Amino acid sequence: MATYTGPKVRLSRRVGVPIADIPKHTSKRQLTPPGMHGYRGRRLRDYGIRLQEKQKLRYHYNILEKQFRLTVDEAKRRPGNSGDILMQLLELRLDNVIRRMGVARTIWAARQMVGHGHVLVNGKKVDIPSYRLKVGDTITLKTKIQKVARENMESLGGHEVPGWIAFNPSELSSKVASLPTTDQIPFDVNTNLIIEFYR
Repeated sequence: MATYTGPKVRLSRRVGVPIADIPKHTSKRQLTPPGMHGYRGRRLRDYGIRLQEKQKLRYHYNILEKQFRLTVDEAKRRPGNSGDILMQLLELRLDNVIRRMGVARTIWAARQMVGHGHVLVNGKKVDIPSYRLKVGDTITLKTKIQKVARENMESLGGHEVPGWIAFNPSELSSKVASLPTTDQIPFDVNTNLIIEFYR
């Protein structure tokens, strides 16, 4: 269960976009390039542009390179637009669905919640953050984590649950109602460049 454990804001600064919807990442001051003087006057070539798009997506979903490459390979094998399928596969990860529900403030907090065994899928404990959900799966939280989840929901006042998740805030449970579409993903990324990067 490898994951990135270093400074998180550095990742947002590296790719120039906030990878988490919390003030630490979204403030303009934090989005300056890393380093004392930043990368002034740096112009990316074609390879660098594709690499940066790939890194944006990796950091947003907190995935290491090997797992991300395997997900891209699976998206290419499936019929249809590879970029759209890649986004579906990433959105249906259990840790991401917990984040989209709004019961965890960041992807790292959602991953910890899953890894510590606080999440039930169809009534059974699942502690694998990369577990891929299917349409119709029900997600619930164990009783001992519900207080923390409600506090997180209050701290994320304007959070909107995407339409493909049927969320019941009173019971802190949700159901995957449909497959996510590209317009329901609240993160701007050019998936075509990412598919090209792995050619």
